[in-house]
Amino acid sequence: MAAHIDGWISFAHASASTPTGSPETNRLNPDPTYRIGRLQSANKPPVSVKPDAELQQAVTLMMTNDYSQLPVMTGTRDVEGIVSWKSIGTRLALKCSCILVRECMESAHELSIDESFFPAIRAVAEHGCVLVRASDHTISGIITATDFNDQFRKLAEPFLLVGEIENGIRHILHGKFSDKELQEAKAPGDDEREVEGVADLTFGEYIRLIEDKNRWKKLRLEIDRVEFVARLQRIREIRNDVMHFDPDGLGQSDMDVLREFAGFLKRLRDVGAVQRVRP
Repeated sequence: MAAHIDGWISFAHASASTPTGSPETNRLNPDPTYRIGRLQSANKPPVSVKPDAELQQAVTLMMTNDYSQLPVMTGTRDVEGIVSWKSIGTRLALKCSCILVRECMESAHELSIDESFFPAIRAVAEHGCVLVRASDHTISGIITATDFNDQFRKLAEPFLLVGEIENGIRHILHGKFSDKELQEAKAPGDDEREVEGVADLTFGEYIRLIEDKNRWKKLRLEIDRVEFVARLQRIREIRNDVMHFDPDGLGQSDMDVLREFAGFLKRLRDVGAVQRVRP
């Protein structure tokens, strides 16, 4: 069971036959489905208008709030339709009467707050927006393409930053070490694995490779080795959370670490501090 951080939850006494798990078990076994109820917009009751309101009121609300559409409702559970710039423009272009909201509205499309992201993406792509109906049957929010764009940016950014950092480290290490040194960097007990280049090493093995002072000198980086290695250790921990889909997600401080280090590696490349090895 999952809920938005600002959503309402209730507690009930479990019966004797109800299986219970430890907090750690529950944390490691979250609901595997990513549901639209996790979106903030799905938990924010939308601004609405009544069907007999003047269209001027709806237009004013849409303009002042920078909305593209408004639900047309007679109560928190009762949806009559949707009024949007598209529905208004279509009727005006056809010289239809557009005095009241009901004369310019279209059918509304709804999804349960427990629906997964993928049907919701298709619905929003087809209809422009969907209304979200909560478990108590009230309309708890409205979802548009902008909400999905924001959410996917949050989900994708850690993976993209980790990839950029890892490629940046490989760029620094490429061509600087012998085959013997690369083999020696492998984790203990992993002797059978073939390592033909830097790309075959794990992130932890990058660290093992440059922890040694003599190997570090081969990079010809005029920066502090201890501080650089310590930051790589922190990146490695964050990377593990990202790649193992930590159910708690990344905190803002971890995201800041990834962004700052990715930026640092880019600055090293931009100023020519990372020396290229000629083939």
